[in-house]
Amino acid sequence: MIIVAGALHVKPSDRDPYLAGVVEAARLARLAPGCLDFTQAADPLDPTRINVYERWESDDHLLRFRNGDGPPPELPPVQSADVHKYRISGVEEP
Repeated sequence: MIIVAGALHVKPSDRDPYLAGVVEAARLARLAPGCLDFTQAADPLDPTRINVYERWESDDHLLRFRNGDGPPPELPPVQSADVHKYRISGVEEP
């Protein structure tokens, strides 16, 4: 299992337009084979932060989605990003 998680930072005035721009990408990701979860969401405390969380069955599924057809959405610029890919070897109940 692959998890992609972290934070993007945009200007406060760009956060809502950015999130509106990724709605369709999230919908398509959730329909894609191997996608277990996909979201980009506004942080409730920091007006510049967008939390990123994706969960995929494998690298192949993630890459197939990212290399798919269609142009990327036109989005406001990201000021900084701290997003990483994690390889999960096991899953258990909390």
